[in-house]
Amino acid sequence: MVVVVHLADTDPGWNAQVAADITRKFAHRILLGQLLLIHAPQEFYPTLEGLKRNYNDPEERVKFRSKQNVDYAFLLAFAANLSSYYLMIEDDVWSAKSFFTAIRKAVASQEGTTWATLEFSKLGYIGKLYRSSDLPRLARFLLLFYQEMPCDWLLVHFRLLLTQKDVIRFKPSLFQHMGLYSSFQGTVNRLEDDEFEADAVDLPDNPPAALFTSMTVFENYEPLKAYSASGGYFWGKNPGDGSTFCIVFQQPARITRVRVRTGSDERQGDFLRAGVLELGRRRRADGRDCSAYITVGTFEKGLFERRGLERGAPGPMECVRIRVTKGQSEWLIIQSIDIWTAADS
Repeated sequence: MVVVVHLADTDPGWNAQVAADITRKFAHRILLGQLLLIHAPQEFYPTLEGLKRNYNDPEERVKFRSKQNVDYAFLLAFAANLSSYYLMIEDDVWSAKSFFTAIRKAVASQEGTTWATLEFSKLGYIGKLYRSSDLPRLARFLLLFYQEMPCDWLLVHFRLLLTQKDVIRFKPSLFQHMGLYSSFQGTVNRLEDDEFEADAVDLPDNPPAALFTSMTVFENYEPLKAYSASGGYFWGKNPGDGSTFCIVFQQPARITRVRVRTGSDERQGDFLRAGVLELGRRRRADGRDCSAYITVGTFEKGLFERRGLERGAPGPMECVRIRVTKGQSEWLIIQSIDIWTAADS
């Protein structure tokens, strides 16, 4: 991991002092190439005077946010060839202890998809992950529209242009804003992420998989939403006896623990009243199910959680299946499916 710090203040004396402080405290990291400090001279910037006052913002705010867009553009351009992925955070954030492991798991869970942005905080430009291969065009995009709107608004347009329609945000949040004052004229900024968990270390693995169900899906509440940590849930109509919800792994996995939550606070009646969880092997030719299952437990009041599954399972599994054992008139919400795995010995 390489940390890049962009000293973007217009005061050269302040930049020099901060650079000296960082060098004194983190000299070893700098010598190893793990910490880099950069600064873009003012003559590299486009004009910051007479800018368009979109949204009727005051002139000084427009100047501030336009410069911020260019600051980010220079940082992105510099970082483009340093790694496979790039994470944007600000200088006044608190990180969860497990953030690096959690991000690696999140990236693995999106294998085979064409995502543009993964989000690990719901605040502004904190905790946003990109493929480094996308950074040059993101930098050009920010430079092209630098005076139009704030950077976090521009990023929504960038994501949509790269054909990622929905936000992919993982919970719990891994970064918390901890500063009190904004960079803009020292105004008070008390923003906090209420989904941040500092000690969220027990995170599921949820291996890459395809999801299928025999139930009729309501609107856009697709099966994947129950399996992805990015939010949302599955909502199926009229689950009958024998209805199934199946997770088919891309690669066999040694499953150690499974947790499934059904129902929701808004629709408390739409939980699974009678059902079992099964682990399967021998994936079928159509790739939508397995042909051999073992039952590992039943749902209790819409919940299922079982640990130590590797002790009763004969090797790596290819499917995890939820099977309804008694029909119900209420629809079924599957809020979340969490799967933990162990490395092959």
